[in-house]
Amino acid sequence: MTKLPSISGREAIKALRKAGFLVVRQRGSHVRLKKRTKEGTIKLTIPLHSTLKKGTLSHIIKDAELTIEEFLELL
Repeated sequence: MTKLPSISGREAIKALRKAGFLVVRQRGSHVRLKKRTKEGTIKLTIPLHSTLKKGTLSHIIKDAELTIEEFLELL
């Protein structure tokens, strides 16, 4: 299993934008992203923390329907 990196919310958003996600809005320290797929729309909420917790990052990657390897390539 590939180890998750220690990254910030901004770095995660940058990687997800490369994967086709669009920033929809921001409320406080949370940014909403959206991506349309054939199956429907994927919506994510990314906290703008200086370091995302491993569990939070893991859920974001899973919700984005990416593998850890695919996500790491986007960083």
